[in-house]
Amino acid sequence: MQTNDVLAALAALAQESRLAVFRLLVQAGPDGLAASKIGEQLDIAPSSLSFHLKELTHAKLLTSKQDGRFVIYSADIQTMNGLIGFLTENCCGGIPCAPKRG
Repeated sequence: MQTNDVLAALAALAQESRLAVFRLLVQAGPDGLAASKIGEQLDIAPSSLSFHLKELTHAKLLTSKQDGRFVIYSADIQTMNGLIGFLTENCCGGIPCAPKRG
């Protein structure tokens, strides 16, 4: 993943509603959810939701497909995994590690 893509993804996720949308769609899996269902579940107004979905899509964190009169959004798992991989690429100097338990 390129640095510019990482920055775009992190910027898109650095907002409460967009983070909630992304997490909901990760939970929904590859079938995704219609925009109306996302709005209902997260109590986000359609105009605000449209903006947030556009920002997440622009950051390549979501994909969308038309299903009749509905637009179905899904989390782009490949981008998510690329982001996680980028952030952890050199974790612990390349030595396998596990989180410390408190």
